[in-house]
Amino acid sequence: MRDGRSRVSHDAPDGVARPILAADLPATCKLLPFLTVCSMVQAPPRPALSGPTLVRLLARLADADVAESRQTLSDRLSQWLGWTDAITLSSALTASPPGVAAGVRGYDAERDCTRVRHDLAQAITATNRPRARRRPGDLPPPAADTADFADFRQRYLTLQQDMETAIGQLRGRLRVALAARSSGMARLATLDTIMERVLGARERSLLSAVPALLGTRFGRLRDAERQALADAESAAAAAAADPADPADDRAAADTTTVATVAAIVPGTWLDTFRDEMQSILLAELEVRFQTVDGLLAALRTC
Repeated sequence: MRDGRSRVSHDAPDGVARPILAADLPATCKLLPFLTVCSMVQAPPRPALSGPTLVRLLARLADADVAESRQTLSDRLSQWLGWTDAITLSSALTASPPGVAAGVRGYDAERDCTRVRHDLAQAITATNRPRARRRPGDLPPPAADTADFADFRQRYLTLQQDMETAIGQLRGRLRVALAARSSGMARLATLDTIMERVLGARERSLLSAVPALLGTRFGRLRDAERQALADAESAAAAAAADPADPADDRAAADTTTVATVAAIVPGTWLDTFRDEMQSILLAELEVRFQTVDGLLAALRTC
């Protein structure tokens, strides 16, 4: 097993969010809530991970072993909630059921959720894959040798903001629909409002660490392709300059080296990065939609 493998550390300070940088230097990186990764020189074989797709993708991106937390749900929530938040939640749970509010006539929650999810997924796929046919006035996609991660980072942050805004508004509409069903559903809507407020900042902090991991991956893919091309060209030059090799051997070596260089398509690394970034954005969309799915499931029971 090569150096640079990683394993989970439960001793890392809470809130740390740094990408895994070097193969032989310790580093910590928060991938998702309750999962802390610590890089090591040697690590045991990776266990199968059954967590969300986003966790698995980020673990693969950082070349890290990630184990699920052994903490109970209440212990994990205690790391996210302050004492004032706990009081607010307790008050909402013990208060008299709120009255049934007026709903929005003709509101189709299923259709609304499907539309928002589809629109966000379309925005992700359209943004992260250059168009084969550009519209008049569109700038061409950057070439692999001039690509700058700052552009991809800004794109990722913009899509994160779009997801947060659209899903937040959708949750609000679903809460209105819930509150119109029964007093119990109205209480659930109130609890969701509180949870969105108290957990939103923490969620943003953790998900904001993803671009840093992508930045490290961007540099690794680019450098790996450059190194592969340089190694192949150096091998070709060394074989051609070695007078001890018979002419036939040099010719065979030159042919092999040329084939090796030709097999490395310049710029492939950037397509790989775009595909990975798109997969991670789609996985993040699914994580963000979990609360929506919960509210929608509650509506189906009414």
